Amino acid sequence: MASGQSALVLLHGLTMSGESAWREVVPLLADHHQVFVPNALGHRGGPSVQRRPVTVSDVVDAAEQYLDKHGLDRPHLAGNSMGGYMGIELARRGRAATVCALSPGGLWSSEDGLQARAFKTIQRILALGRLMRPVIPLVVRSASLRRFENRHLAVHGDRLTPAQTVEIANDSLACTVVDDLSADVWHIAPLNPLPCPITIAWAEKDTLLPLELYRTVARERLPQATFTVLPDVGHAPMLDDPELVARTILAVTGAAKK
Repeated sequence: MASGQSALVLLHGLTMSGESAWREVVPLLADHHQVFVPNALGHRGGPSVQRRPVTVSDVVDAAEQYLDKHGLDRPHLAGNSMGGYMGIELARRGRAATVCALSPGGLWSSEDGLQARAFKTIQRILALGRLMRPVIPLVVRSASLRRFENRHLAVHGDRLTPAQTVEIANDSLACTVVDDLSADVWHIAPLNPLPCPITIAWAEKDTLLPLELYRTVARERLPQATFTVLPDVGHAPMLDDPELVARTILAVTGAAKK
């Protein structure tokens, strides 16, 4: 790490891990930032759950404890899905220099049914994964089946290796907090003015949190945030195009200008 590099924390989405989410992106950021890749509460490699039910606030609390443990007062934050939610809520607590939120969760309300829709899809994916677990290593040898297996995360899931696809599946099945978080009511409340620069970068071909359903509310809840669309990528855009995601993050942190 070069002297004087600022810290950047990458926050993964629900059911993933820091490793499976960000592995291809970290090398593209490491020349510009000291990169930290924690695993979320109740996720593979992350802190174990101490009490039930787990709330999304507990997940954010655990992330803040990670910042404290590593002496990170106000690092740059980048997060996808649940990680995007975490980044915005940490910023609300005064713990972020900048935030790059990639298709963040939480931009729904209790009346619109969007949270229930998203979690219903996630639960269906997990149920299929449990059923197929013994044969997943065989199934994902086929590029077309990898594309199908990863369809809710990536547009070009066939480009992922069999090992990557198995890792993502294993991460999902090891997550212990999906049911709790599905039952919790969590959303991003309006944030105006912003506590730090925030960019919302939505995946153009996101099928889990479709752009057309979230674009308006994102701009209403965070009117001062920069809003951009990432072309030809799915819900977890770093799986489709790690270079695009890295450039987007570096533009937010300001490192791309140096």
